[in-house]
Amino acid sequence: MTKNMMHARIIAAHGRHYLASTGSEMLHCVTRGKKSDVAVGDSVNIMPTAKGQAVIESISERHSLLYRSDQYKSKLLAANVDQLFIVIATEPSFSDDLVSRALVAAEAAGIEVHLILNKIDITDQLERARQRAGFYKKLGYAVHEVSATANPEETLSTLLPIIENRSTILIGQSGMGKSTIVNLLVPGADIATREISTVLNSGKHTTTFTRMYQIDDNTAVIDSPGFQEFGLYHLTEGMLERAFPEFRPCLGHCRFYNCHHLTEPGCAVLEAVEKGDISPMRHELYKQLVHESEQKVF
Repeated sequence: MTKNMMHARIIAAHGRHYLASTGSEMLHCVTRGKKSDVAVGDSVNIMPTAKGQAVIESISERHSLLYRSDQYKSKLLAANVDQLFIVIATEPSFSDDLVSRALVAAEAAGIEVHLILNKIDITDQLERARQRAGFYKKLGYAVHEVSATANPEETLSTLLPIIENRSTILIGQSGMGKSTIVNLLVPGADIATREISTVLNSGKHTTTFTRMYQIDDNTAVIDSPGFQEFGLYHLTEGMLERAFPEFRPCLGHCRFYNCHHLTEPGCAVLEAVEKGDISPMRHELYKQLVHESEQKVF
């Protein structure tokens, strides 16, 4: 490593501005040129340029990368994460499309997923929410029921063992209670967020940046801003078919080796949809994602 080069971990990202922690200090970092291919959780080499400032010179190899994309560009969510918590709630109602897309993104990245059903104290909506969450449980995803506001101790006893010794990113639509859960898991998260916001020059109260909280040497929690869309234009058709766990038993059993699982005769996936082994909703999502992947221009 060149003299003055330092090893650091990216703990916050806002546009092309990053906050890196060396363990003993935090530095406001930028990339060279217009590159913005750095993600929270990245292990990087940085070169100090002034007091409290540095430039990112290189990114170490990642073991995972979670991101979303639209037709023109990608939005990196986090690197080197082990698991994804998708926070849903009894109310307001959550979007099955967003949940399903997040599941596909995690499968494609090799990241474990847990669904966190929050606000189970709102009993009049509970059975409906349980039924909807149960759909994902049948696909093999773990579902944990909590009430972060009404029963914080129970919520902690449920979630703390799951995050221990792992790097976990939380995502969720507005109103699901994700911030409440983050503040439970990370005492002082609000204060840390204000400090990070000040360093990034992004305003005193903004929460529109992704940030990592290091709980101990082996445990980290990453909070990401809420979003209303989860594009997956970057996933190829081959990646998509393998990102649906219920498709996997069918793969390799279609009449044509290059089957697209859309309209082909003798398609094992379509036969499974007909038999009820694969949900029509999930197959419709697959068709939509294949269509999106053909529209990308990056």
